[in-house]
Amino acid sequence: MTTLLPIFADQLSHSLASLQFADKATSRVLMVEVRDEAETVPHHRTKLILFFSAMRHFAEELREDGWTVDYVRLTDPGNTHSFTGEVGRVLKRHDIGEIAVTWPGNHRVLETVRGWQDDFDIRVTVSPDDRFVCGTEEFQDWADGRKQLRMEYFYREMRRKTGLLMTPDGKGGETPEGGEWNYDKENRKPAKEDMVFPETQRFQPDGITRDVIAMVKEQFPTRFGSAEGFFWGVTRRDALTSLDNFIEHGLASFGDYQDAMVVGQDFLFHSLLSPYLNTGLLTAMEVCEAVAEAYAKGGVPINAAEGYIRQIIGWREYIRGIYWMEMPGYEERNFFGNERLLPEFYWTGDTEMECLKNSINQTIEHAYAHHIQRLMITGNFALLIGADPHAVHEWYLSVYLDAFEWVEMPNTIGMSQYGDGGLLGSKPYASSGAYINRMSDYCENCVYDVKKRVGPKACPFNALYWHFFARNEDVLRGNNRLNMVYRNLDTMDADKRSALMEQASGFIDGLSQVKAEEYL
Repeated sequence: MTTLLPIFADQLSHSLASLQFADKATSRVLMVEVRDEAETVPHHRTKLILFFSAMRHFAEELREDGWTVDYVRLTDPGNTHSFTGEVGRVLKRHDIGEIAVTWPGNHRVLETVRGWQDDFDIRVTVSPDDRFVCGTEEFQDWADGRKQLRMEYFYREMRRKTGLLMTPDGKGGETPEGGEWNYDKENRKPAKEDMVFPETQRFQPDGITRDVIAMVKEQFPTRFGSAEGFFWGVTRRDALTSLDNFIEHGLASFGDYQDAMVVGQDFLFHSLLSPYLNTGLLTAMEVCEAVAEAYAKGGVPINAAEGYIRQIIGWREYIRGIYWMEMPGYEERNFFGNERLLPEFYWTGDTEMECLKNSINQTIEHAYAHHIQRLMITGNFALLIGADPHAVHEWYLSVYLDAFEWVEMPNTIGMSQYGDGGLLGSKPYASSGAYINRMSDYCENCVYDVKKRVGPKACPFNALYWHFFARNEDVLRGNNRLNMVYRNLDTMDADKRSALMEQASGFIDGLSQVKAEEYL
């Protein structure tokens, strides 16, 4: 009896559960380039190139390792452009007795997989994805009975579970390395003017990747984002090289400057490993163990090592737990009832606001922006203007190289847009221009004055900030983390408050609104 092993674009791991449990002699791998998936949102062309090229390289590696692989390319005759359609076709081509799948990274795809048993009258087995530190049931057990879910407490459990950056306490237990669980307060330094940043790890496209680039240009000629200058890794070897490069050249300064933003410096000390983690070319634990080892050798400060590990076994795992606990339905959360679509400059980068122009044009070019650009520039602006969280979610899912739904949706709808009303984060991540000015050099050459609140040259973030809290006062005033905001609003001069409200309202009314479908 032959077992069919469908593998998706975020499962490019030789340690994948379905591969570990299967016999090469009696199994057939199925991998498909699916147009339906490429068009769920207008995915950036760089993102499509990475996915299709990495998939093709992984299929070749599997064949070299002795697996039988059915690989369907986007332009192959007969491609049905759906997972179910291609499963149906392979069942007709071969004598398949059962289907074995590793848990997908998308709720809709999971439901599709579960439906195959009835669709094709065949046994379907779905194995947990053990590449993650915390299983979905384990997260649910942790969350049950808690009045509030907060990442910090979950993170501490993951530290204890993995032993990462833990040291014996002399009493038969363990304590966090350095005596503290979290060194985030040390990780908020703006970049220095004379700072030198490490060279970005770049890879020359090989023949497979060049073929994919040509195909993407032909098949998606008007799609968002550049298809030029592709430099990302597409194999596990490339991903491991990138990991080594980050450990050697970026990690030591990552902690201090992870929130910094600099004009003309798109990558700073960031690892650029998230696309490799999220496609499966790297695993969470091997990355964290490499970081912990670098700290143990003495070349990396504790705030850098802890800050990076927290992002992976803390935030990344926490986000995944929230996604699977709250789906389906999480994508429709809209705590503030916002309805605006995003302005057109989110798709073109054509704006006079220097912070947004830099962050968006960088995204157009590389399909990448780091977490503070996403949270405190593009996300903050969308929150302040009252954008529909679902529209914001579609944009983030479209434009970023590392965006798979399980990790992107909670980060956007929950953390960035507060669409879940505080399930994920304890307060909205809203800020005026002062924060952007403190953490970047964007404001230095902007046509707007970050120190002005009203007037034609006033930084739009300043009035928008107060307008946001004023218009959402009925649902936010009771949040104890916002007490200072509302005290300041209460004591604000009436004329000043009126001028701020008028400034913000006029600005919002002047913004365009564009549907994502226009960029497919």
